[in-house]
Amino acid sequence: QVQLVESGGGLVQPGGSLRLSCAASGIIYTINTMAWYRQAPGKERELVAAITRGSPDYGDSVKGRFTISRDNAKNTVYLQMNSLNAEDTAVYYCKAQVRPAVYSIGYSDYWGQGIQVTVSS
Repeated sequence: QVQLVESGGGLVQPGGSLRLSCAASGIIYTINTMAWYRQAPGKERELVAAITRGSPDYGDSVKGRFTISRDNAKNTVYLQMNSLNAEDTAVYYCKAQVRPAVYSIGYSDYWGQGIQVTVSS
């Protein structure tokens, strides 16, 4: 099995910054895409950012403010969030597409439990 553990969330003032981390552990041969999603109260879960081996992709609402990166050696993905505003308040979820073994066919999606980010003065 694969576990994803997020860290780095919390309360921040408008205009501030936070850096989220998500570490994958368990039976992992390789990881394809790693991504961050978020879900605000009463809203659907939305893609924040994703990174595979090429250029990262971002949701329109975070372009220019958030940066996703990954450390393949550590199976970890990061989300640097700058210029935060109240609309960024949500539970942030990490997702990884994992191939467990060299003989495995395809990838499976795994999710973290989520971490709260609150932007408020």
